[in-house]
Amino acid sequence: MGKRVAIVGAGVSGLASIRCCLEEGLEPTCFERSNDIGGLWKFLDHAEEGRASIYQSVFTNSSKEMMCFPDFPYPDDYPNYMHHSKLQEYIKTFAQKKNLLRYIQFETLVSSIKKCPSFLVTGQWEVVSEKDGKQESTIFDAIMICSGHHVYPNLPTDSFPGLHQFQGHYLHSRDYKDPDAFKGKRVLVIGLGNSGSDIAVELSRLATQVVISTRSGSWVMSRVWDNGYPWDMVYVTRFASFLRNALPSFVSDWLYVKKMNTWFKHENFGLMPLNGSLRKEPVFNDELPSRILCGTVSIKPNVKEFTETSAVFEDGTVFEAIDSIIFATGYDYAYPFLDDSIIKSRNNEVTLFKGIFPPLMEKPTLAVIGLVQSLGAAIPTADLQARWAAKVFANSCTLPTTNEMMDNIDEKMGKKLKWFGQSQTLQTDYITYMDELGSFIGAKPNIPWLFLTDPQLALEVYFGPCSPYQFRLMGPGKWDGARNAILTQWDRTVKPTRMRAVGKAQRPQHFYNLLRILSFSVLLLAVWLTFY
Repeated sequence: MGKRVAIVGAGVSGLASIRCCLEEGLEPTCFERSNDIGGLWKFLDHAEEGRASIYQSVFTNSSKEMMCFPDFPYPDDYPNYMHHSKLQEYIKTFAQKKNLLRYIQFETLVSSIKKCPSFLVTGQWEVVSEKDGKQESTIFDAIMICSGHHVYPNLPTDSFPGLHQFQGHYLHSRDYKDPDAFKGKRVLVIGLGNSGSDIAVELSRLATQVVISTRSGSWVMSRVWDNGYPWDMVYVTRFASFLRNALPSFVSDWLYVKKMNTWFKHENFGLMPLNGSLRKEPVFNDELPSRILCGTVSIKPNVKEFTETSAVFEDGTVFEAIDSIIFATGYDYAYPFLDDSIIKSRNNEVTLFKGIFPPLMEKPTLAVIGLVQSLGAAIPTADLQARWAAKVFANSCTLPTTNEMMDNIDEKMGKKLKWFGQSQTLQTDYITYMDELGSFIGAKPNIPWLFLTDPQLALEVYFGPCSPYQFRLMGPGKWDGARNAILTQWDRTVKPTRMRAVGKAQRPQHFYNLLRILSFSVLLLAVWLTFY
């Protein structure tokens, strides 16, 4: 084995990192503070300190064909959107098939990661771990931080005057597990993200009344998209990404808002975002509009103040006799085992090249895997990040200079503000980001070459869903089954929904969609030229 690499966390990012280290001849040691793998997807009926926590009813927002490890498709009978227990089964199967469990030290806490005195020469780190009350110090050649960002809850109690005098019960969504304790209660949910919406909808079946308070609104999308296909298999395509980036911004923004309002008019439901053209992550909830129509969920603006029993909103309305408040207000980044200045090297903001490497590090021997967020699945993103990081550690890839990395970070920050607005998350466009990572390791699909050599595959790669298999199609780490997986992905998508076969299974018509989009774009361009 080659260099020793410490991996913090055995969720999907940690497992991807173990596998990628092995592919590069590195020696991984993964530290996991719990007794099992899965990270966020390992459900417990109570929240544990230092671990991500989900509620019992969680389903995935990405479909199975878009969120698999790129060389490990889900069984074709798995549902397109999976309950967390089903995803955990898949994660365990992946770890067992790839023989990864032997590299994990369970029930082991990483308490400290520090540069060795010889770091300027060796790039090595001292890792202090703790198990059964005993500490151990080990030297590693590189570090991969895979502990996620759903661990430390953001509970902004100081932002809500009067909360200290509220006589009811309040908690963070991290501590919510099921709705039973809220039967017959009046509940206020603060926050309109995925967790807040899921919890509000679930509570609305048992609670007397549920109100969601939102500061800025959000687009709400159904998992079921055009013609009943999974949303991401229709929306996350190379051709659609090309149009979004190539069209004039006012056209792209108008199309985006129009598409988001196709299902229902957000203005009529009080959900319209304050800045609707920003590409912030939408809420995925198939039931929220229906619950609002039925009157079991109401949408209100931000809370101005609390009294002993009620909430006063900024529009002057009041929600009386509140029993419970659930803060679905997200999470803070924290790596308590690491010096903050390594990750936040400038203005106390996360400063990482491509969301992975600290640019001011004298030696590129630390990588953060799984921190970047996009409108795409976490598993293939983490896999590609880990492949690149492992190659950098193995000296088969080199990073740009510090100045080049900082310039790129500044450029990306400007684009992030334009597309996603001001936020603490490292948000990015999924396909653009994946292609950037793929380019570093020679794994980006060569579309022109595919059209010349394999037109059938090229059409599916460019106009079909940008599924994870595309990034194991060519180059280092190529998977021989990638072509077949791409050409059969719609078969696996349709199979679990066709338990009663009526007629022939239908696939999306790429050329029809292409002509429709192009004709519409030409019409918009003609209108623009006429008036400008």
